[in-house]
Amino acid sequence: MDIEECIQGRRSIREFTPEPVDDEIVREALRMANLAPSAGNLQARDFVVVKDEDTKQALAEAAYDQDFVRTAPVVVVICANLERIKGRYGDRGRTLYCVQDASAAIENMMLFLHSKGLGSVWVGAFDEAKARKAVDIPDQARPVALVPFGYPAEKGSRTSRFPLERIVHAEKW
Repeated sequence: MDIEECIQGRRSIREFTPEPVDDEIVREALRMANLAPSAGNLQARDFVVVKDEDTKQALAEAAYDQDFVRTAPVVVVICANLERIKGRYGDRGRTLYCVQDASAAIENMMLFLHSKGLGSVWVGAFDEAKARKAVDIPDQARPVALVPFGYPAEKGSRTSRFPLERIVHAEKW
């Protein structure tokens, strides 16, 4: 699959088959995520891989009862590592750069998963304190997103995008 096909074909998937995801695919998804750019190459992001049913249930509850979080074979909690970034970039690193680092990793992960025939969805709507407790995230990390994934049981739908003229601002466009 070429990159344009991958980007244009990726959809948010919220229904998964019960088929387990091979650990090697999970590992490769994490490796691809970590290849994303990061501020100062500090890679100020951490990943918590969740397959345990009770933990997925706790994450689904933290995500305001979005049940697809529970039913996905794998959920990765992507965290911004506040400690790793602060030495070089101070407050801006802790409040912005590490979140950007985590976000770039999420996109890489999701595109890789799509290229391998898996579905995923970026979940940003969750109670941070409950998610932190569910997977025992230390204070130096901040959960940014949950990415449930597995083999899709739905196609997902193509969503519309604004025309470039509405969102691109330049001297001459």
